[in-house]
Amino acid sequence: MNIITKNPIQKLGYDFVEEEYLPKGKDEYYIRNRQIKDAFGEERSYRHLTAGEVETLVRNNNTSDDWNKLLVTDAFDAGLVKQCHFFGLVRIGKLESYYLEFHNLRMPVGLYNSTICSCDFGDNVVVDNVNYMAHYIIGNETIIVNVNEMSASPHSKFGNGVIKEGEDEKVRIWLELCNENGGRKVLPFEGMLPGDAFLWSKYRDDELLLKRFIKFTEEKTDLHRGYYGVAGDRCVIKNCKIIKDTMIGSDAYLKGANKIKNITINSSPNETTQIGEGCELVNGIIGYGCRIFYGVKAVRFIMASHSNLKYGARLINSYLGNNATVSCCEVLNSLIFPAHEQHHNNSFLCAALVMGQSNMAAGATIGSNHNSRGADGEIIAGRGFWPGLCVSLKHNSRFASFSLIAKGDYPFEIDLPIPFSLLINDTSHDRLLIMPGYWFLYNMYALARNSWKHPDRDKRDEKIQRIEYDFLAPDSVEEMFKALEIMEYQTGKAYLISQKQSLKGLKNHEIRETGKNLLLQSPEEAEQLSILLDGIENSKRQTELLKITAAYPVFRNMILLYAAREIIHGFEKKWIKDYDHLITLADKVKRSSWVNAGGQLITASDIEQLKKDIKDKSVNSWEEVHQRYVRLGEQYETQKLLHALASLTDIRELPVSSWSQKLVKEWLNETLSITEWLQKQVEISRSKDYTNPFRAMVYDNRREMEKVVGKLRDDSFIAYTKELTDNYKIKIAKVLKTL
Repeated sequence: MNIITKNPIQKLGYDFVEEEYLPKGKDEYYIRNRQIKDAFGEERSYRHLTAGEVETLVRNNNTSDDWNKLLVTDAFDAGLVKQCHFFGLVRIGKLESYYLEFHNLRMPVGLYNSTICSCDFGDNVVVDNVNYMAHYIIGNETIIVNVNEMSASPHSKFGNGVIKEGEDEKVRIWLELCNENGGRKVLPFEGMLPGDAFLWSKYRDDELLLKRFIKFTEEKTDLHRGYYGVAGDRCVIKNCKIIKDTMIGSDAYLKGANKIKNITINSSPNETTQIGEGCELVNGIIGYGCRIFYGVKAVRFIMASHSNLKYGARLINSYLGNNATVSCCEVLNSLIFPAHEQHHNNSFLCAALVMGQSNMAAGATIGSNHNSRGADGEIIAGRGFWPGLCVSLKHNSRFASFSLIAKGDYPFEIDLPIPFSLLINDTSHDRLLIMPGYWFLYNMYALARNSWKHPDRDKRDEKIQRIEYDFLAPDSVEEMFKALEIMEYQTGKAYLISQKQSLKGLKNHEIRETGKNLLLQSPEEAEQLSILLDGIENSKRQTELLKITAAYPVFRNMILLYAAREIIHGFEKKWIKDYDHLITLADKVKRSSWVNAGGQLITASDIEQLKKDIKDKSVNSWEEVHQRYVRLGEQYETQKLLHALASLTDIRELPVSSWSQKLVKEWLNETLSITEWLQKQVEISRSKDYTNPFRAMVYDNRREMEKVVGKLRDDSFIAYTKELTDNYKIKIAKVLKTL
């Protein structure tokens, strides 16, 4: 039964905060008055209406329960208020004879045809046909037209995962990330970064850490009742149905939304946020510069800055990272790092940790629980994750960085540790195929272009977390080292079996050495082997490595190139002064594990130190956690240099004591041919689009084709990669002179 209470009309607009929740000596307006000062940057001076102004208001069919409760500034024109009904304390700023215009919407300044309960208005606002507006603060020159309801309750939390005084714990909002069973749930809060969501959802075995995170969140928000909703300066809100318990930043544009409830909408003059037709948003936080259009449904969510939801997308119990776009599809219980793309109507992402720079094709179903007795499966995908058309993956699965998954239903759980791979479900032979290094060998254009476009599209004004977009970085390099070990071991194993030699008694490093020698010295012999791999799929069918003799030297070359690039950068930044200094640095370092914490690469030891500092109260707030991100971001390039030097030592298998100037110069010179090869691979992979007869067949002639797709020689990105290659040669020459 709906419980509808009857109260005296004289109470309408008053007693917003129940007396039991008011601090001693405070009235129901004490928080509101503080918000007014924050909203307008000053304490405003108001006066009572004159008798003539009251007469004008009455003549214009306005009513008030008490005209003494309607306060105005000196520049108030009573003739600009018509057909309004006022209840409670209402304060109005300047109303002057202007009209405001936005996108061809032209509306006269003033308050018209609206019911207004206990609200504050800035200067020269437009409010027209708002059926019910209660407990809101409206900024200067804001336009609000054709809204059914715009109100705030005394216990408004604006999407934050807190509970106000006197509320039951069961009303608290949690985000159930990465797992449908809620085992990795986190509390949303204004300003939550991808790294925060990762730390909180990942380290579930550390109870003290989790308690500290809850404390940080509770302390970030005032738990007193009585906060008003706010629509900041220059907002435009038109043709919306319900806006309730919502905090709206300046310059936001809301048009045609069905329902917005318990939401914070961050927006600013430089990073405006827009919400469009048919959207329904409940229990969420929206970052600066976001775009949400056309029938989107989002419940229990966070959208980081400059992310996009479009065309009927559904985002539920999920965190969407910065500069990401989700259109037409459904995302449930997922934590998505920055630069994710998911555009197609029938893709589905469920219970996943996707580490950014990812792209999901049409028909992809990432995550299903039909292999479990409960809804408790997870998928972990490293950055650069790219499931192709109609790919279906099963919980639990894990994928290394830059995994490309070919079309198909993958019926078993998968653990793919080799980065830059193409994964193929070969149903005709009932086997799983892995092609290591696929991106370098066959699609370098896309790999290089993605590394360029993601930072180019990073629109964040405040870059607290330093996001790594380069495909050659500590995380992917560590995975390549692991992949080299796998390829060496499996090649050695396959060779020994082919020679009918027993593996019994042989140690792993001995088998690896056999495979390594074969791959380096007799690749043509290794190419004849059928190289199988165990532990990749939870099934009895075979997993085979393809084109390993091509991938193995490419991985070694990429690690060398990574090291050389960082050495060059070190000389440019004056972190390395000369050869002796280079040797001193290289002699002290060892490779280390890295963690992708929300798109920011952080050493595992620094993550452990951060956790320790949080628990021992050296770090005492989310703001201090964010300051640590900034500090670690500032250290990242030097840490990356040291990791690169350690990687150079390991890939060349030569202790620093055996290095010489001549040898280091040879290594650097060697990378010239590697960069030229990469640039050529960019061009070759793109040229296939012009030489493939099945692409050309839709055109009558070459000229028509070039008019439609452009000329290969005019491709701006290929020209850009050539320029980068030329610049690299110049940089190498400068460093060689220094050594």
